[in-house]
Amino acid sequence: MTKDLLGKDYYSLESAKAYWSVSQVKRFKECEARALAELNDEWKDKRDKTALLVGNYVHSAFESKEAHEAFIDENKESIFKKNGNLYAPFETAENMIQALATDKNFMALYQGEKEAAVTGDIAGIEFKGKIDCLNVEHGYFVDIKTTKGPIDDEVWVKDKDGNNYKVRWFEAYGYILQMAVYKTMLEAKYNKPFEPIIYAVTKESPSDTRAIRIQNIDAIQDELNELAKIIKRLDDVKHGRAQAKPCGHCEYCREKKLTKRVEVY
Repeated sequence: MTKDLLGKDYYSLESAKAYWSVSQVKRFKECEARALAELNDEWKDKRDKTALLVGNYVHSAFESKEAHEAFIDENKESIFKKNGNLYAPFETAENMIQALATDKNFMALYQGEKEAAVTGDIAGIEFKGKIDCLNVEHGYFVDIKTTKGPIDDEVWVKDKDGNNYKVRWFEAYGYILQMAVYKTMLEAKYNKPFEPIIYAVTKESPSDTRAIRIQNIDAIQDELNELAKIIKRLDDVKHGRAQAKPCGHCEYCREKKLTKRVEVY
């Protein structure tokens, strides 16, 4: 049976091998050796997936009733305690869902095709993406992003020289790059401009919500330029044309003894 790499098998290893995604780029940038081992099904990510599940819980609630119920059924052991009550992170998720559902601006904007898959060429490499809500007629798309702190929060990051500076959380976590890639693929497919919108919802009590309309063309182009500089190398690693470099400090590198083995102090 043929795999549906952009539908029900979107998150499969086969789909990950066939296409690049922004999340895969971020994983390879963190540690090429670990990302390649994951792609080859030689190592499993052992990170706590609660935050990912909470995000998907919120997303599925606005995809459809059927999608939400299916997600809950598939992950019920992670969502519910033995007494039937929600674990605390999913109580927070319910608050976020309620905050979005009562946000008239969100409900007005979140109209269009849900979980829309798109593919396209980025710097000569084939990418895929799955967009939370795509409105082709009005030329915009919306991605829901959950965040722990206030929407105005800034996060410390390092530049290439190791200097610390602060940026907005959605910049730090690669969401501008994601929006830039989606925008590029959509505009090539439909031959019209598209506006990316991040709809933020916080894990605060009560939750805050806000539409963040990404109109900074320079920031978008900067992200695409940086991606173009690295994607050929990463694609060579992915397809065995170049040796994967270990980062030397992640959980995979520690387990495989790829950390620094001798130090002269």
